[in-house]
Amino acid sequence: QPILSTLVDMANQIQAQTILEVGCGTGFWLTGLEEAFAEQRTLTCYGLDFSAGMLRQAHTRKSTLQLVHGQAEALPFSGAGFDLIYCVHALHHFHRQQEFISTCLNWLKPGGALAVIGSDPHNTAASKRRGDWYVYRYFEGVLQTDLARFPSWGQVLNWMAWAGYEQITWNPVETIHDSWQGVEVFKDPFLKKEATSQLILITDKAYQAGLERLQETVAAAQTAGTEIEFHSVIHIDMLTGFKPPV
Repeated sequence: QPILSTLVDMANQIQAQTILEVGCGTGFWLTGLEEAFAEQRTLTCYGLDFSAGMLRQAHTRKSTLQLVHGQAEALPFSGAGFDLIYCVHALHHFHRQQEFISTCLNWLKPGGALAVIGSDPHNTAASKRRGDWYVYRYFEGVLQTDLARFPSWGQVLNWMAWAGYEQITWNPVETIHDSWQGVEVFKDPFLKKEATSQLILITDKAYQAGLERLQETVAAAQTAGTEIEFHSVIHIDMLTGFKPPV
């Protein structure tokens, strides 16, 4: 898992002992971190999520996690106690994203780091060189919604700089590259309505219309004696900022 390897490297870089994941969901990444360091040192891992149901699943996955129910923009902690705060594919779900970035600075120890991992649909919309997801073309309104709820990496960088973070860096983490030939696209697990927030957010009518567009495209290619290929090329990156040392 490239994301887990990236988090482990970051934790090693700053010798993190106290870690918080915001938007931890079912605790997948926190569990991976704990297990990665099990033979080296004991980590104190906190997870915060707005969904009580997700937190129950996280506790079932790993009972040693310190799990907290709350909002990303109002972290329910006192004092600067974390060496590393991170979120994975979660920033676009937060209502007040800039406030989250600035709030994290208060909860980091001097020299601690905030790491934001995710994708930037603004890059995909601007140039296929930085991504291509066929869902954006066949399901009306999905790209527009993502452009509204995802901040660009440039915007996140500006928020970090304005908040007072130092040594701000952007690094690629992984590229998810899938392709589907013709009718095989309907086997794509991420094409299911409940698989991604992008498809969950659109109406059932809009979802069915998108499926029909795909079916028509496949049928037209078959009639022409050709086969169309559908691509998913999604770049996952990490933006990191450090709290200035004392």
